[in-house]
Parts: sequence; C-alpha cells; structure tokens
Amino acid sequence: MCLICDRIEMIKKGENPYFVKELETGYVVIGDNQHFRGYALFLYKNHKYTELFQMDIKERTKFMQEMTIVAEAVFKAFKPEKMNYELLGMGDAHLHWHLYPRVEGDIENYGNNGKGPVWWYPMEKMYGDDCHPTEEELKEMKDRLLVELEKLI
Repeated sequence: MCLICDRIEMIKKGENPYFVKELETGYVVIGDNQHFRGYALFLYKNHKYTELFQMDIKERTKFMQEMTIVAEAVFKAFKPEKMNYELLGMGDAHLHWHLYPRVEGDIENYGNNGKGPVWWYPMEKMYGDDCHPTEEELKEMKDRLLVELEKLI
C-alpha cells in the first residue's frame, strides 16, 4: 500500500488525527507539518489513477471543483496572502493535492531573496519536529477549516 492509501485507511478506521472532512471524491486533512500554517491536503479517494487525464471528464471535473472548494476554505480559515497548489506524485503516485497558504517571509531568505515555491525552503526545516502542531493547535486548525468548508459546501 502507498502512504496515501495508508492514511485513507486510518481515516476509515477513525484513527487519523489530521482528518477534517470527507467529500465526494476525496478526504480533507491538515498536513502533519505546519511550517506553512494551514497547510492541508486533499486526498483522492482511491488509487485507481495516477494522472488527472486518466479520469473521465465528470469525475475529473468534480475532483477539481472539490479541490478548489478546499483551497478556498483554507484561504478563508488561515488568511494567507497567496495559495500555492501542488499535485506531484513521484513520491506517492496516488492523486493528492498539497494546498499551501503562503505569506511574505515564510521561506526566510531562501529562494530568490525570500520569494519562490515552498520546495526552495530546506526540507529539514519544513519537516522539523518543531513544525508539528500540538494537539490543541491541530484541533483549532481542523475546527477553523471545517467551519469554512461547511459554509462552502
């Protein structure tokens, strides 16, 4: 099984502390690491496809619509200056969106004088132990995101 499938199984068993809400095509979760406060993911429900173009147009359209709703909810809940979106897959070839709320200075002086994509920030800093939310912080982030999702759905 892949990491995303494992996380989805945890959601189904009620064991994923980062789970926020189930939508028609996927699951909304808060990211394990919160250097970018409000970082969230939208996990496609199954491992059937590895590329967007493999989906039929109806399912792809719904998946994209829901991802956009999740992004808007993240934006409203955490009030960043800009949202960054990533759908990668070389690490885990299971469709999933990374939704990064961005603010000026969040990558310090890395990149182009502090400007650029999240992956210009050192991984050891982005995924450091000090970037894990406390239980209270996680609950507060999940609650804020869920409120905004409910308004949009």
